[in-house]
Amino acid sequence: MKKSLLLLLVGLIVLMLMPACRSQYEALLSSNDADAKYQAAFELFNARKYTKSAAMFESMMFLVNGTEREDTVRYYWGLSNYRAKDFYTAETNFAGFIEKFPVSPFTAEAAFLRLDCMYRATYRWELDQTPTKACMQAIRQYLKERPDTDYTEACELMLKDLQERLDKKALEEGKLYYRQEYYKSAHVDFKNILKNNADNVYREEILYYTAMSSYKYAQLSVTAKQRERYLVFVDDYLAFIGEYPESSFRSELDVLYRRAQRALGRGVAEDAEEQPEA
Repeated sequence: MKKSLLLLLVGLIVLMLMPACRSQYEALLSSNDADAKYQAAFELFNARKYTKSAAMFESMMFLVNGTEREDTVRYYWGLSNYRAKDFYTAETNFAGFIEKFPVSPFTAEAAFLRLDCMYRATYRWELDQTPTKACMQAIRQYLKERPDTDYTEACELMLKDLQERLDKKALEEGKLYYRQEYYKSAHVDFKNILKNNADNVYREEILYYTAMSSYKYAQLSVTAKQRERYLVFVDDYLAFIGEYPESSFRSELDVLYRRAQRALGRGVAEDAEEQPEA
């Protein structure tokens, strides 16, 4: 019985102390003691309590405005949000910091962290790529303004990853037309992909689908239109094997090329057995 009472008493004491602990932080958060807030903010930051340190740094902005501490507080406000993985708020913080303190000791780091926030806020290729394009533009501007930055390699890796997402999305949009058997639209789309970006990382696959689309379109056309459309396929085929003579797609396209040549009334040496059309 005594043990139960003791445990109950300890529990009540803990419950009584908890609000006091909370109120101490909250009281400091709403106070005007800049020195105490400054010290507490860094103690929270160093203890990795980033959400609380962000709130504490934010709460003292009006107190340090125009003082020698302002750039430090603004930078660590953004860094706290960054460490808390609140990348949207952190990006806003860093953007404001860079604008107000273009020559602060923290500016170079803040400028890169802003880009990293933008990068982390982008979406996988299946989703809207507007943030991807905005991030790429910001990275290129950063590299133009800071050609000697220590973050060049990191920026280039981000650009490579983001460009690959755009390349993948472009490829898949063209393949959607192809799967839906809109072969003319697919052919136009694949042509435009490489017209807009000749260095698309999926170039081989795009050229393959370009040729496949033109062949399918010719095959399904009325007789009067087939000749000119098979000639388009022949051009696409020759363009493909000219760039990728050892491609795994080569044998399939070779079969279609022989069929197209026969449809055009041209004699072509044939293998003993043709592979079935994929």
